[in-house]
Amino acid sequence: MQELRVNSGFGGVCLSPVGTQCVSKEDYSLIKRKGLAVVDCSWARLEDVPFVKLRCAAPRLLPWLVAANPVNYGRPCQLSCVEALSAALILCGEGETANLLLGKFKWGHAFLSLNRELLKTYSECENSANIISVQNEWLSQQRQVPNALPDVKETNTGEDEGSSNDSDDGLPPLEKNMNHLDLQESDEESENESE
Repeated sequence: MQELRVNSGFGGVCLSPVGTQCVSKEDYSLIKRKGLAVVDCSWARLEDVPFVKLRCAAPRLLPWLVAANPVNYGRPCQLSCVEALSAALILCGEGETANLLLGKFKWGHAFLSLNRELLKTYSECENSANIISVQNEWLSQQRQVPNALPDVKETNTGEDEGSSNDSDDGLPPLEKNMNHLDLQESDEESENESE
């Protein structure tokens, strides 16, 4: 890894919000020759980054994905640098390298698990336009699904919590996210308080 100054030019692909197209397999040869970069900054201070001063041969966007890092777990499009780099590598056909990067973080497998279906579908696309089309179709399908509360009987409270019988990705099971409230307990508490 190499750190670049703001006014330094970068001849490879840089993941940046000023990109006009999505990273895809079309970028693979440029990444192999010149590299892949990401802007390392806090999501809270994004407006402080002088993106117009960052000179890059190929600024690229990432499609819709969900973060699994501890700071932004479950938030769409708020990936850490390693998640962004790994996603770009997967979309360009370098899944093995992406797995090596994510393997350095205890939560790295969670990013792959949360985004498994999308990453697989995106990586099958040949170009940016196909990826955007897949992304938009997926997002429109998600908006059509009613937001029903999960049935309490379906929640898994046994010893194998977090594991999935249909998971065949070879990754360890996800751990329960303690940031999510148990809706059943919250409802019971509010009923007891109102009596």
